Amino acid sequence: MAEYSPMMQHYLATKKQYNDCILFYRLGDFYEMFFDDAITVSKELELTLTGKDCGQEERAPMCGVPFHAAETYINRLVSNGHKVAICEQMEDPKLAKGIVKREVIKVVTPGTNLNAQALDETKNNYLFCIYYQGDVIGVSICDFSTGDYFVTELKSENELIDEINKFVPSEIIVNEYFAMSGIDLTAVNEKLNISMSTLENWYFDEDSSIKKLLSHFKISALDGLGVKDYPTGIIAAGALLTYLYETQKSDMSHIITLTPYTTGKYMLIDSSSRRNLELVETLREKQKRGSLIWVLDKTKTAMGARALRSMIEQPLINKDEIINRQNVVEELCNNQIDREELREYMNPIYDLERLMTKISCKSANPRDLIAFRNSLEMLPYIKQIIGNFKSNLFKKYYEDMDDLRDIYNLILSAIVEEPPISMREGGMIKDGFSAEADELRRAKTEGKEWLAQLEERERNNTGIKNLKVKYNKVFGYYLEVTNSFKSMVPDSWVRKQTLTNSERYTTDELKHLEDVILGAEDKLNSLEYDLFSQVREHIATQVVRIQSTAKAIAMIDVFASLSVVAMQNNYVKPKINEKGVIDIKGGRHPVVEKMMNNDMFIANDTYLDNASDRVSIITGPNMAGKSTYMRQTALIVLLAQTGSFVPADSANICIVDRIFTRVGASDDLASGQSTFMVEMTEVANILRNATPKSLLILDEIGRGTSTFDGLSIAWAVVEHIANTKLLGAKTLFATHYHELTELEGTLDGVNNYCIAVKEKGDDIVFLRKIIKGGADKSYGIQVAKLAGVPDVVIERAKELVTELSDADISQKAKDIAQYSQKLDKLNKEYRKVDELEVKQMSLFDTVSDNDIVADIKNLDIGHMTPIDALNTLYKLQEKINNRW
Repeated sequence: MAEYSPMMQHYLATKKQYNDCILFYRLGDFYEMFFDDAITVSKELELTLTGKDCGQEERAPMCGVPFHAAETYINRLVSNGHKVAICEQMEDPKLAKGIVKREVIKVVTPGTNLNAQALDETKNNYLFCIYYQGDVIGVSICDFSTGDYFVTELKSENELIDEINKFVPSEIIVNEYFAMSGIDLTAVNEKLNISMSTLENWYFDEDSSIKKLLSHFKISALDGLGVKDYPTGIIAAGALLTYLYETQKSDMSHIITLTPYTTGKYMLIDSSSRRNLELVETLREKQKRGSLIWVLDKTKTAMGARALRSMIEQPLINKDEIINRQNVVEELCNNQIDREELREYMNPIYDLERLMTKISCKSANPRDLIAFRNSLEMLPYIKQIIGNFKSNLFKKYYEDMDDLRDIYNLILSAIVEEPPISMREGGMIKDGFSAEADELRRAKTEGKEWLAQLEERERNNTGIKNLKVKYNKVFGYYLEVTNSFKSMVPDSWVRKQTLTNSERYTTDELKHLEDVILGAEDKLNSLEYDLFSQVREHIATQVVRIQSTAKAIAMIDVFASLSVVAMQNNYVKPKINEKGVIDIKGGRHPVVEKMMNNDMFIANDTYLDNASDRVSIITGPNMAGKSTYMRQTALIVLLAQTGSFVPADSANICIVDRIFTRVGASDDLASGQSTFMVEMTEVANILRNATPKSLLILDEIGRGTSTFDGLSIAWAVVEHIANTKLLGAKTLFATHYHELTELEGTLDGVNNYCIAVKEKGDDIVFLRKIIKGGADKSYGIQVAKLAGVPDVVIERAKELVTELSDADISQKAKDIAQYSQKLDKLNKEYRKVDELEVKQMSLFDTVSDNDIVADIKNLDIGHMTPIDALNTLYKLQEKINNRW
């Protein structure tokens, strides 16, 4: 078989190094793909598949894209989960001897893509690294586009999935041993559209990981990073950093710190609760509109939008930190003029974090620097305003902010106002920034005039009337003197060529002009690129100052947004307690009230504590507002712990460590789970992971199975939650099983509430007000009528409900509850008798105490019907009456 051509041999060798990537191989003005890559790309991008002679009998499949439009195609491939290796020409093909030198300059992956068109500026683009080694899971997370870099350790699959749902990374990398862990991330990855790949073991070598971290941060020991308590996490962090170095081929200078964190620092919100509470997107449409962040996000900068999203997803559990945030929002509310001035100044600020990353990675163009400069122009004004505020966080932001005036002045003096996009075409450096560039620029436009002036000057100085400045490709520029004037040539001139009728000379001045004029445009373009690179590199050295300032701007933007929302929607500053009390007066759902006319929303109170008001059982018909009421309580608690004001007349909120919600019904057909299985899985997760400091929002527990089974499960769940020895968590429990209202008075801490309903004949009106007491019916037929169910069906349902009323389960439940109480009372009485060993005999019967006690002990209450129970109770009562 014939050998491949030299170019194709190099292509194949490069492809072997990057076999998990699609290789964009630069050939002239195109990036070409061959063989399997070409077939894949032609299908995904709908490009024409052609062929290329490569030294073999058959032509190699090939397709290509223009190099100037490559980013668009790369983004499409990366968004589909591919990695793209870019192999660039490293020398001018005109000057190359033999095959043109080519190298892979970067690998673009979902977690490392910096292209603005591919990124949502309001979201972080996280790369997530998992190192599994058994009992501990090391995790490191990095947003390469901003430089944020975190490390932690987890102990269970549930914790890992919760972290993935919290950060929503675009890419996950894992070690090979993870495949044997039994942890299946397929479902969560598909739901969140996450690309996942396995790295070779050498990435996760402990010594190499530590060395990489020490080298990158230029430190001698990891103690300086505060991560020594995370030995497994350190390996994950080192592997992630190595992966970035391998793919980005840059020094990662914008990653300046590694931040350790513990999951216990923030309120835990599991993946199900995040979805049900619709924190950042709606449950069904997956849109921002209709979510909590849609209400809260009035930020002016992309950095602020990302910071707000992070705060919503990670509420605090430290009282002092919460209060510090509240004080900032309050101070902004009390100084509206200053707040609006701040927001005006923040309006022109671009994404400093991501611009800084592009600068550090040497991918920023001149227009990026102009955007950067325009942003920096606002900083002195912002810093001046926040210097007048008194709260602790404002003082910190004032210290963290640098006006960066030196960088602003550098860009102002160096880069023209409207530079071209391309950095190789010149026209981007201002006049006066570089004397050499100014001279080349003048040479480009004024060269002929300079030569004419020199010719005239030398003609006058020497008296040689026919002196000419001429040019040819061999000798360049020269002074030509005819033989008749040769004697008048100054001694300082240097002869270049002798002709039959004339002599050709040069001078030092003419040599200088020749050097300046010849190739001035190419030299100018090259010099401007070098000058631009110097400016960019200088800015890159100031990354610490710039990132610190960017973080401060982001947080000021967030709190200004929260202040605006609070004042526009009549939110109040909640009190924060550590006594376990949630006391909300006039609470409102922040999203629902915005989706409807604010005046139409019916506010409600909520009171929960650790004693007599732990569990609220809420009954009432569908559509009456039970779910809205419960969700609003959870959202008010969550908002309070982010430091935000809350939609209520007043609120006193205790620190909640976790919020769990189980709302509505949904199948998970992809993983083979029915509605009821999903429901029970979520309930199991809640009961196993909730603590007495948690807030539980439970809706329709047990509705996915038969009535008796469902009621039994719901009953048992309430008993478990209410029992302080088992759980004792604060809970809102909505149910259609109004039979559960019997638990009030039976279980400590359980109270009944219902949605007020006004009946008008067969019709009902939802008053959407939570009142004390339980509902005695579900109004299901009336709701069906409101929903538009045909009248014939409604009438038949009324007939059936009348027929079935005799077997009403609620009466059975009451009978069972009463019977249980009576039996319990009898048991206590007979224990007393038994303890005193009293043996009295009836004058008319021979039944002993022990016989009656034995009868009671032998009862199988779980399998007795209500009528059996009543008959048995009657017989026992007869025995006792006869005996005494």
